[in-house]
Amino acid sequence: MSALTINAINDSDVENVVALWQRCGLTRPWNDPHADIALARRRDNSTLLIGRDNGAIVATVMVGHDGHRGWVYYVAVDPDGRKRGHGRAIMAAAENWLRQAGIAKLQLLVRRGNAQANAFYQSLGFEESTSVMFQKWLDGRETTASN
Repeated sequence: MSALTINAINDSDVENVVALWQRCGLTRPWNDPHADIALARRRDNSTLLIGRDNGAIVATVMVGHDGHRGWVYYVAVDPDGRKRGHGRAIMAAAENWLRQAGIAKLQLLVRRGNAQANAFYQSLGFEESTSVMFQKWLDGRETTASN
């Protein structure tokens, strides 16, 4: 395991972060990753943390809160650098960021069919919620099974 240097994203990191998300299969046609990054950087209640190994971006997490609950998105580890503890390190950084903001509960969403991600989060002590998530697109799109 190698130690990561973890900091907030810089302007010069954006394209490399989007490329990492694409390699990890995290982007979706209905979510513009550049807009998601800009939105996370716009306010004090969210950020995007970057994990670097020898200067290379190898892990990310978008973290934020609504004043009550914390949320993480775009948890990514470079496919060529997995099984080195980078996922655990970037998630620990997100948890610390939320603790410093006074947030006591962290939630995240995982697609049901993503067994690898489900196992990873369970290994970190997360448990499946009894809540049901509902969604509604406010821009007029219709919800489909894939979005």
